[in-house]
Amino acid sequence: MIAILAAGSLQNALSTGFKPAVDVPVRIESHGSATVARLIDEGQRDPDIVTVADVALFEEPLSPPWHSVFTSNSVVIAYNPDTDGGQQLTEAGTERWYEPIVSGNVDVGRTDPDQDPLGYRALFMLELASRYYDDAPNLREQMLQQNQIYPETSLISQFETGSVDAAIAYRNMAVERDYEFIELPDQINLSNPRYAEDWYSTTSYTLPSGQEIQGGVISYGSTIRHMSDAAVSVFDAQTAGRYLEEHGFLLREQFPAHTGDVPQRIRQTTDRSGGNQPRLGGPDEQLSSTVSDITVLI
Repeated sequence: MIAILAAGSLQNALSTGFKPAVDVPVRIESHGSATVARLIDEGQRDPDIVTVADVALFEEPLSPPWHSVFTSNSVVIAYNPDTDGGQQLTEAGTERWYEPIVSGNVDVGRTDPDQDPLGYRALFMLELASRYYDDAPNLREQMLQQNQIYPETSLISQFETGSVDAAIAYRNMAVERDYEFIELPDQINLSNPRYAEDWYSTTSYTLPSGQEIQGGVISYGSTIRHMSDAAVSVFDAQTAGRYLEEHGFLLREQFPAHTGDVPQRIRQTTDRSGGNQPRLGGPDEQLSSTVSDITVLI
């Protein structure tokens, strides 16, 4: 049994899309990535594979000797078009989406910045949006006045309960659940490396631990903590699987990209599986093997 402790935004993709990708038993537990890092750092969890939504958490507190960046994402405004607030967002569109939010006509959900990267990335996006749009107020300050905070694993489900009209979410979260969403400009959605230095890096957030997280391109990273043939097989399927694109994640030609003292067997597996090859816009790949046991813990 291979245990994976993973970012909450990967929960659905791993439990439904990843399932056909490996032929060994896998147990998956999902939380916000900051919580994932804390659970390991405090000795409460000891997974074979750890996967986070921000590689900054691999710098501190986890500090593994190596990791692989394997996918990206973008920040969007997901919304329920069947509510009054959602209809106002539809009318506002890409350039004016913040107006009905500022006016108080839209209940917007977000996640806790102390628990997961989506929470502090939402704040980064709002700060950048205040600079990007000529007449936008201080959107980060406006959002902090609203206490609509939910766990990452249940943020979008608040649409079903009517708790919120919209949510600052990852693109994949809206795609997986077939919800309407507003694509934000690259200058503020944290997806485009072109804007990493001049835009994204001008924002930051300090975690309760004192670690300062600087804004940057959304980068998901994974590493093996307990090496075995089974773990390598699962790791390869997780980091190179087509399921990621099908679930709304963003892939780039260089993925998976290795950092640090990467074991030779990982590099060899990546080469054999076609890693670092163009995978955007290509035909879907059918993965043939199966997972015999997969459990998602929230």
